[in-house]
Amino acid sequence: EAAIQRGEGRLGLGGAFLVATGTHTGRSPKDKFVVRTPAVEDHIWWDNNAPMAPDAFDRLHADMLAHVKGRELFVQDLYGGADPAYRLDVRVVTELAWHGLFIRHLLRRPDANDLAGFVPEFTILNCPSFKADPARHGCRSETGIALNFEKKLILIANTAYAGENKKSVFTLLNYILPAKGVMAMHCSANHAMDDPEDAAVFFGLSGTGKTTLSADPARTLIGDDEHGWSDRGIFNFEGGCYAKTINLDPEAEPEIHATTSRFASVVENMVYDPETLELDFADDSLTANTRVAYPLEAISNASPDSLGGHPKNVIMLTCDAFGVL
Repeated sequence: EAAIQRGEGRLGLGGAFLVATGTHTGRSPKDKFVVRTPAVEDHIWWDNNAPMAPDAFDRLHADMLAHVKGRELFVQDLYGGADPAYRLDVRVVTELAWHGLFIRHLLRRPDANDLAGFVPEFTILNCPSFKADPARHGCRSETGIALNFEKKLILIANTAYAGENKKSVFTLLNYILPAKGVMAMHCSANHAMDDPEDAAVFFGLSGTGKTTLSADPARTLIGDDEHGWSDRGIFNFEGGCYAKTINLDPEAEPEIHATTSRFASVVENMVYDPETLELDFADDSLTANTRVAYPLEAISNASPDSLGGHPKNVIMLTCDAFGVL
């Protein structure tokens, strides 16, 4: 309601929220930085993770706070991780109302009585209207995603692509959980209808079929993208799904297709008819990375607790036309 009142997007068929993210229609991995603090210095692969100096981060933080001072912001207190033993309590502060809706779908929602005593372990501040200054803030461009493990703070600037919100939490868990003996996995997962111990995980890059295969109507969906594997079994990090919609087929994938006209689903960067609001599933003129975000309960066979046993099957989705694997 707030997002529509503020003109951030349009109300679509069935009450879905239709939005375009502008310049950034995907993640900006080259604009992602980890603040180089003593505690993480020896534990991060710096060749593959761009460092940011602590003083540059502090300037970015101060400048972003000055930029949003006096503005209306949206705050969601959420969990990353379905297993209470390993979950991360996260506060997400967003400039855009629809980002609050998105992350409420994608992370796990505490019960109302748990919110009163909620203390965030990490805070995310997302401000798409703030443009970073590479010279002042130690980044590559006007866009920046900066993780500070010491201050337990993530800053996201100059990108409205909602996936940055969820991936920043995944990045945190990728760093925190291995030290606790938990493997963080970019995969989907499901289990047999009557047996959570009969679990399967599906590894694959974006667009290889994780979401589709895990939503098999003959099995119970654990999750479609991010999971942990501990001594107790597997658990979803998330409370929702972020499915690609390009060429989504209502016959092949009826439940995922139905979420694009479900109340409060977030439909991102899809082209639609301005008069009828009909979505064009084949149009990739904005991006081939068209998406819909929805809570797990939108899928009828989703697991209520998002937990499973140790996987009996591990499936690699490789798109490997050359048989290299």
